[in-house]
Amino acid sequence: MKKLLASLVALAVSATAAQAADKLTLQLQWVTQAQFAGYYVALDKGYYKEEGLDVTIKPGGPDIAPPQVLAGGGADLMLNWMPSALAAREKGVPLVNIAQPFKSSGLQLTCRKETGITSPEDFRGKTIGVWFFGNEYPFLSWMSQLGIPTDGGSNGVTVLKQGFNVDPLLQKQADCISTMTYNEYWQGIDAGISPDDLVVFKYQDQGVATLEDGIYVLEDRLQDAAFQDQLVRFVRASMKGWKWAEANPNDAAEIILDNDATGAQTEKHQRRMMGEIAKLTAGSNGTLDPADFDRTVATLLKGGSDPVITKKPEGAWTHMITDKAL
Repeated sequence: MKKLLASLVALAVSATAAQAADKLTLQLQWVTQAQFAGYYVALDKGYYKEEGLDVTIKPGGPDIAPPQVLAGGGADLMLNWMPSALAAREKGVPLVNIAQPFKSSGLQLTCRKETGITSPEDFRGKTIGVWFFGNEYPFLSWMSQLGIPTDGGSNGVTVLKQGFNVDPLLQKQADCISTMTYNEYWQGIDAGISPDDLVVFKYQDQGVATLEDGIYVLEDRLQDAAFQDQLVRFVRASMKGWKWAEANPNDAAEIILDNDATGAQTEKHQRRMMGEIAKLTAGSNGTLDPADFDRTVATLLKGGSDPVITKKPEGAWTHMITDKAL
């Protein structure tokens, strides 16, 4: 009887704990892959559960714009590149960065060496593949700073609206394409292109790097003390997941594969991706460095006649959450 009563009490406590878990939905910027390993690790290892959270992770895709999802109430938090988030904020979607797990940028342009491109000035007269859906802003700002028009012609560049693949490079539809250090670049290598046949321009090295993969929420929701507390616990658990992923890249890749409902990812690619991602999150404890924010804003403001943003945003980030979480 005592054992039965003890079991019933344990079940009751468990049920109460489950009911008490706060539900949060995170909208990813792209499909399930090692780019988001920290969050999947936190889910898999029970870090969110330990913080009393019931977290749902929603994969993104080519037709999903996280700011629209957040504004429409489809998620509580989202991941986004800062250029996209700041552009959306200026247009009336009050996004606020509450944490910044990524310290460095993985964005780059990858060009075929046979095109003769050896420096950014050689982009003139060439066709450049660019991602849109908010990902075009760093490129457009860079070209504006270089004084290179983006409407074609021998003195400008022809912008090819690039899908999220490397086909334009493989099929020679573009001289350069957008790639990430951890993803599309390696797709080209796996497709048979030798690294020796490529010229790479990393935004980080060109002085136009902008922040990527920050955690954002809607500004008005930060007035809710209960939501603030949930965010503190979410960030704490997520950063624990990120540091575990950095220390255990191969195991983190396996967790990604276990959560990939499409079955499209491969072990080789995810392990390699996780190794590259760890370089971008290294040195960050999740707190946004104001100097990195200022650099991003300065880059975006140097947009010539058509800047990404027209003024330095106010209230676009806060340390309120990370100060308590970390």
